[in-house]
Order: sequence, then C-alpha cells, then structure tokens
Amino acid sequence: MTVLVLDNPELIAKAAVASGFNAATLMAEGKRPHRMRFHYGFNKHTLDNQDTEIIRQHAVYLRLHPSVSVRIHGHSDNFGAEDYNHFLSRLRTNAVVKLLVQEGIAEPRILVASWGSARPFTKQEDRAANRRVEIEYLTREMAKAL
Repeated sequence: MTVLVLDNPELIAKAAVASGFNAATLMAEGKRPHRMRFHYGFNKHTLDNQDTEIIRQHAVYLRLHPSVSVRIHGHSDNFGAEDYNHFLSRLRTNAVVKLLVQEGIAEPRILVASWGSARPFTKQEDRAANRRVEIEYLTREMAKAL
C-alpha cells in the first residue's frame, strides 16, 4: 500500500479547490476549520494573508458556537535568549487574539498561553516547525476550570 502525505499547504489548497471544496459551504454548515497551527518566519510575529483568512474562518465558527472558547498557544524556536523567545511567542499570540477580537469574538472567550521555546513541536533543531501558534478549542466548562 502506498500512502501519500502532503505537507504543502498551497498544494493541498489547490487539490481541495479542484475537488470542489467550497469554504463558504463549510462555514454555512458550521464546521470548524481544519487548520489549527500557524507557522512563522524567523523573528516574525505577523500573520500572512492566507493565515489571516483562516483565522477569520475560525472567528466565523466561534460566532456560530457561542459556548465554545479557544486557547491560543504561542511558541518560538530555541534560537536566542529565552526571555526574547517568550516575548516573541507572546507577540504571536497577541496577533491572533487581536484579529479574533476584530472579527467579533469577545475577549473572555480567548485564553492565551505563551511558551517561548519550552514546548517544541518537533526536534529543537527543526526551528521552522517550532515557530508557531496553535488554536485549541475548549468548551465553556473547560475554559472556566482553567
């Protein structure tokens, strides 16, 4: 058996469009967007246009499901001083929070955790994969407990 793994977001997006995928239908059905992890360039904390659009889709889902909250996890690679890495991960989470709030999501529904380089996604040497923000969905009960 052959398994094909696609790790190229642009290629995946093209394949989805070619197969008839329609994001407007997805949002009308109220399904949560698939993409939960957003990667950044070295020493960057701003979202690119594609990431911004996907975060807006998450905002649509959150508006349709007012009992759901999110926790935004910010991460950095291990290059440089940990104080700066923690600061950079906080800037990354703040960029996502700001966009969600602009899209109408109330701040109390958004929890933030900035980890610096303390929780790598993969090996520390794979710096590009570790520079990221992750969106974790929580029920209202879970969010209150936290």
